Amino acid sequence: MNQIRTDIEPSLDLFLKETPMMDVRAPAEFEKGSLPSAQNHPLLDNDQRHQIGLCYKRKGPEKAVALGYELATPEVRKQRINRWLDFTKLHSEGYIFCSRGGQRSHITQEWLAQAGCHYPLIKGGYKAIRQFLLEQMDTAIRDSQVIIVSGRTGSGKTQLLLKLDNAIDLEGLAYHRGSSFGRHIYPQPTQTRFENNLAIALLRNHHYFPDKPLLLEDESRLIGRNCLPPALRDKMKSAPLILLEEPMEHRLNIGIQEYVVDNLNENIAVLGEQKGFDYFCTSLYESLERIKKRLGGKRHKVLHDLMDNAIDLHRSHNDLTGYRPLIDNLLTWYYDPMYDYQLSKKTGKLLFRGTQEEILQHYPNIMIQHQRN
Repeated sequence: MNQIRTDIEPSLDLFLKETPMMDVRAPAEFEKGSLPSAQNHPLLDNDQRHQIGLCYKRKGPEKAVALGYELATPEVRKQRINRWLDFTKLHSEGYIFCSRGGQRSHITQEWLAQAGCHYPLIKGGYKAIRQFLLEQMDTAIRDSQVIIVSGRTGSGKTQLLLKLDNAIDLEGLAYHRGSSFGRHIYPQPTQTRFENNLAIALLRNHHYFPDKPLLLEDESRLIGRNCLPPALRDKMKSAPLILLEEPMEHRLNIGIQEYVVDNLNENIAVLGEQKGFDYFCTSLYESLERIKKRLGGKRHKVLHDLMDNAIDLHRSHNDLTGYRPLIDNLLTWYYDPMYDYQLSKKTGKLLFRGTQEEILQHYPNIMIQHQRN
């Protein structure tokens, strides 16, 4: 006979094991912020939650609870229970949570128990989970040594980080490439969701690699619209550096792969071939427009003409060569001067500079050198 599991407080173990969780809050609450291992199976939909909220304000808690049970018709109740049972069968090790560990979690538990399934909840709900994560994130930032991987746009910093176990891909968490042309077709996570994902990545790294420095890509305060925690940003400003340097040809190849091939494929996968291509082209022009002021009118016109030519060649002959002069000039006129200025402001010690191959080859010695200092 299976042992009945008990309700728990938020814990490190939940996130180290990527424990499945059933978020029974309304979809609007889930969209605002939840957890990467959580699935939304709400007790109340957005409209029902709104109705009950108004009733609570106007008539008090007893009337609001009564309205909740009134809205839970036999058909609605059956649908909810069946969905929850499906989740519990797939995830026998999971947990329930609502906003504060109150009525919604307990009603979900009660209905499941009546259907023969005893399933535990997380005490304090999402509010307690988020507080736990923020505290863990503060601790991990405070206790971690940080090394910054820096390098010009297109040098392959993210690819390098993905080959190292003690690294966190901040751009991946923010779903943004960290540049004016770095947007994806899907929106970025909300700030709350980004913070939750970052906190989990930090606490996992801190747990599994306690004696290794944390490697991060050189980022500004904002990655798209997602903001880094001030404590982490402050630590990054003075952290020692590994400088990734690659020749222009290599950087052009990465630029075409990421900003043309990958972006276009992503758009086509979502919108279909024609609409995907049109959206891709529109995004390029919008990105160029965002940096017009910094470029100046003359250079902006040159780049706009190059973009026209590149897109025409791409559309008519499926030829990507027109993007090379466009990306070359973007790097030379916009990205490289901005990077060189930012690098001149760095105060951290330079540990090593070289290509990705050289960095990977010398990486063990770089870590030894860092630990000695």
